[in-house]
Amino acid sequence: MKPIATLVALTALLAAAAATVPALAQEPVVAAADPEALFTDPDPALHANKQAVLHILRELLQCNHWDEADRYLTERYLQHNPNVRSGRANVIAYFGPPARTPTCGKLTMPIVTVLTSGNIVGVVVRMEYDHPTKPGTKYTTIFYDQWRIVDGRADEHWDTGMLDPPR
Repeated sequence: MKPIATLVALTALLAAAAATVPALAQEPVVAAADPEALFTDPDPALHANKQAVLHILRELLQCNHWDEADRYLTERYLQHNPNVRSGRANVIAYFGPPARTPTCGKLTMPIVTVLTSGNIVGVVVRMEYDHPTKPGTKYTTIFYDQWRIVDGRADEHWDTGMLDPPR
């Protein structure tokens, strides 16, 4: 075989093999068995900040107790998600008013880990999606949320949100 033909054949073989590597290499994302246990810390300040975020996730996002949002979000609540305008009232309007759950038990979101750095609390959530090239199968990845806590309430929020399609 000529050197150029050999190189072309080898390149095609490597490209075909490389195309399958990501699908074979992925380890599934696993959530914590007890997500609420991740929102504790021996440091009192970090513990308080984690607890503030726990309440946002559980009482607001999971249980829809948006009438209590002033307990967990500042009025100015800066929002970096491209779909939601800043301000507590705008966030309430975006998420609400869904039906409030009558009771609010343990957090059920599939939390992977909770990270803190001073007044910043980051939360990694397990996500599962339909596989785009393998109908009938799923794959896992993460979603990331981060809040800046001021005086026990979230004052700023970042996440990996993307623009929603037009409605």
